[in-house]
Amino acid sequence: MRTLCASTLVGEFLVIGFASLVAMRLGELPAGTVWAVGGTAMALCLLLCGMLGRPGAIQLGWALQIGLIASGFAVPAMFFLGAVFAGLWWASIHFGRRIDEAKARFAAGAGTA
Repeated sequence: MRTLCASTLVGEFLVIGFASLVAMRLGELPAGTVWAVGGTAMALCLLLCGMLGRPGAIQLGWALQIGLIASGFAVPAMFFLGAVFAGLWWASIHFGRRIDEAKARFAAGAGTA
């Protein structure tokens, strides 16, 4: 699960960086504000990559997904991209757990053979 979730977070890191560039070019928000919010979100993505084995990391990831969707108020395309990444986050958790369970079953079966 950690690999899939980390891959999603790295993709979000890149999307947030590009969305920050777009928000800065739109000129509705000061560049300092854009980069303070975008930079914090980007740092959170990287920190979450390292925290994925710890309690609360998945919930913090969901909070990041909600924030990414809400960033659509600054860059409208982020409503769509945020929803896509929320779906990817769900899929990473769902299928990652299934893969982890299958690996555990395989390891248990290999130990008894």
